[in-house]
Amino acid sequence: MARRGSYAKGIAKREEILSTALDVIARNGYRGASVKELADAVGLSQAGLLHYFGTKEDLFVEVLRTRDRRDEEAAEPYRGAPLTGFVDVVRGNASVPGLVQLYAQLSIEAADPSHPAHDYFVERYRLFRATMAELLRARRDAGELPADLDAERAAALLAAAADGLQVQWLLEPELDMAAHLEYLVGLLATPGQGSRAAG
Repeated sequence: MARRGSYAKGIAKREEILSTALDVIARNGYRGASVKELADAVGLSQAGLLHYFGTKEDLFVEVLRTRDRRDEEAAEPYRGAPLTGFVDVVRGNASVPGLVQLYAQLSIEAADPSHPAHDYFVERYRLFRATMAELLRARRDAGELPADLDAERAAALLAAAADGLQVQWLLEPELDMAAHLEYLVGLLATPGQGSRAAG
């Protein structure tokens, strides 16, 4: 029985660490979030913090997974208009520059297959492309997108556009990522269907 209680406490502490790390990184950025600062924020030693995750990189991957879950929850009201939800998630990223910085930095580092974030990014891109392609095919079949649209390629291009816009925004914060992405989504539409396709 005590063992089960310890396990539950461990899960709760891990969730507390992730929630706190999300806030600290969003505010201070990837480079400004040291293990010491994160450990202090949750009342642990640095070794105690890493006990839950192994390495700083593993912690950061879990922070991104937590952010993904929160983004999915935020997009839930857009079930009937998922492209609008996608654009709004990117719009929301403007309020968490540190997390955008973390995502951009780790995505580059993760090109190395030995990096702890490699599998996370490979799977994340695969899932995004598959989900978005399915959505685009449904819109195409409903006549809201051109009949010859290659859904798989368009999905990959939307992912590339979103990530590229985030990097440009990190360099030039006045750039409106969501407005540019919304414009791109509109370009995919069949003439006369722009606003419907953005759903």
